[in-house]
Amino acid sequence: MRQAHPLALGIGRKARPSGGFTLIEVLVALVVLAVGMLGIGRLMLYTLQGNSSATSRTIAVNLVADMADRIRANRSATLNYAGASPIATAPTPACAGTAVNFAAASCTAAQMALYDLYQWDTQVRCVGSPSCWAANPTWSVTYVANAAGVGPNAYTITINWLEQATNQALTYSVVVII
Repeated sequence: MRQAHPLALGIGRKARPSGGFTLIEVLVALVVLAVGMLGIGRLMLYTLQGNSSATSRTIAVNLVADMADRIRANRSATLNYAGASPIATAPTPACAGTAVNFAAASCTAAQMALYDLYQWDTQVRCVGSPSCWAANPTWSVTYVANAAGVGPNAYTITINWLEQATNQALTYSVVVII
C-alpha cells in the first residue's frame, strides 16, 4: 500500500487565511445596516413633522402680524376690531377695490374694521382654498380700553389650530398696544 506524501495531506503546510466572509458575518452586518436604516427613517419622520409645525407656526405669526397692521392702520375703529371666528357673510359695503375699477368703496372706520375682520377670517380659516395651513383654525380679537380713558389701548389677537402632523392643539397670541 502506498502512503500519501505528507505535503499532499496538508501536513507541514501553513494554513492560509480565508479570503471571504462567513454567512454569520454577513447576517450580522445586514442586521446592523437595517437598524441604522430604521433610525434614519425615524429621524426623517421627526424632521418632516418639525418642518410642518414650523411652517404652521410661521403662518400663524404672519397672520397675527397682518391683523395687528390692519388695526394700526385704522386706529379710530377701536372696539370694532373685537370679534371671533367664523364670520359668516361679507360686510356691506365691500371696503376694497375690485378687479374692474380698483377703487375702494367709501367706508367709515367701523365698516373698514368689519371688512378687515372678514378678509382676515377668510385667510385664517382658508375659506375657498382647497388646502389649509392648519386643521380647524379659529381666531379671536379682544379689545381692552385703557383704564384711565387716555393713552394706548390693548388688543389681544389669538389664533388656535390643530397641528396637522401631530394633532396637537396650538395657540399663538399677541397683545398689541395701540
